[in-house]
Amino acid sequence: MSSCFTDLAQQYIDGEWRPGTGSWDIIDFNPYDGEKLASITIATVDEIDLAYRAAARAQREWAETNPYTRRVLFERVLRLVEEREQQITEMIVAELGGTLLKARFEIHLAKEFLREAAQLALCCEGRFMPSPIDGKENRVYRVPVGVAGVISPFNFPFLLAVKPVAAALALGNAVVLKPHQDTPICGGTLLARLFEDAGLPAGLLNVVLTDIAEIGDAFIEHPVPKVISFAGSDKVGRHIATVCAGQLKRTVLELGGNSAMVVLDDADIDYAVEAAVFSRYADQGQVCMAANRVLVDRSVADEFTEKFVAKVRTLKTGDPSDPQTVIGPVINSLQANAISAAIEQAVAEGATVLVRGTTTDNLVEPSVLTDVPARSSLLRKEIFGPVALLVPFDGEEEAVRIVNDTPHGLSGAVHTADIERGVAFAKRVDTGMFHVNDGTIHDELLVPFGGETDSGIGRLNGEPTLDAFTTLKWISVQHGRSRFPF
Repeated sequence: MSSCFTDLAQQYIDGEWRPGTGSWDIIDFNPYDGEKLASITIATVDEIDLAYRAAARAQREWAETNPYTRRVLFERVLRLVEEREQQITEMIVAELGGTLLKARFEIHLAKEFLREAAQLALCCEGRFMPSPIDGKENRVYRVPVGVAGVISPFNFPFLLAVKPVAAALALGNAVVLKPHQDTPICGGTLLARLFEDAGLPAGLLNVVLTDIAEIGDAFIEHPVPKVISFAGSDKVGRHIATVCAGQLKRTVLELGGNSAMVVLDDADIDYAVEAAVFSRYADQGQVCMAANRVLVDRSVADEFTEKFVAKVRTLKTGDPSDPQTVIGPVINSLQANAISAAIEQAVAEGATVLVRGTTTDNLVEPSVLTDVPARSSLLRKEIFGPVALLVPFDGEEEAVRIVNDTPHGLSGAVHTADIERGVAFAKRVDTGMFHVNDGTIHDELLVPFGGETDSGIGRLNGEPTLDAFTTLKWISVQHGRSRFPF
């Protein structure tokens, strides 16, 4: 397994594998057992420039390539993922501590988005539009933006690199990808190898492995990229938005969440418990759509809490390569310490601990808290780990108020026996996505994915992807003669 990582532990620029020229290395560790997977000499500002310049050179010819030819390339990448699925699964388990279930889910979605990219290649159509001027014809073309910069996160690095990279390339753009420093291979060079082996021309996909401590804002400030696509924390996203706004660059920002799952008084309690446990503890709670808060009508709170706690106690924490494991390690010790600090803060503020998991290195067992004071900051921010906050409420009005009492607005869910009651509730919630009688974690090909407020700007999937990575160009043709006033 270690050879899979060392083979990919280089920069990929203009179709060549090369070491970085920085003065220090990123060390890629297995978060479960601490094994060193690879050592990568970081890219500097010079490599960032080389990557973007290569992308700009290669993009023009790619944009002119027949879209059916581009489609074939994505079909090849998909076949390679299918052929190498076991190896990719093992790499996700090793590099980010994802469980086998999580790795398979991530790869399944990545394959779906590669299939969609193959179809997306055929979507850059134009329109003829009428003109009030006699003899004039208006043509509106949808054209590639040029070069996109993509920054992938550590929690779903393979999927959240595939989704924007494949879409941008399919639509005739070139890409420079910078993965998170904790997942440089699964979120970066693994994708480069797949596209290289599928025959993508040199320069169209470049991957730089680096850290902002070395490059600062060079990746987002560079003059070549017209779009920056980022998935990660709202703090970093806000900074990216500020820098890009100053340069009039487009951004697509998928940021953190503080989703709520709401259980109304007429809900199917057993089903709601299943949905809530999955929505909170999938991937150790390291999911932007995870249900940080579980709101339960007070009339059913006792029954729900008893069953929820019993279910949580059955979740096995441990080796992510064990098929029985549900809770693997969090990504690093910084995250583990932050989760422990959040629990300690809640207890100090008067919260009641229903389940208190222990923390051993990066393994954080699940915890369940209730009676968190309404004034607590924990109810308004994202806890990126396996900690559930149970919040009782009295009636729908209070539930809506609590759900919206956060600066985030990504996802959420409500459970009720009355579907239209659930839809009416969903309409009152300030989020980009909301689900009735389901979990909070969903990502589908054709529906817009994204958040409101501190959870992001822009959307991906379906038609919004076209808006993210293409622009509209108006070309008019005067078949007659225009009349000018002078």
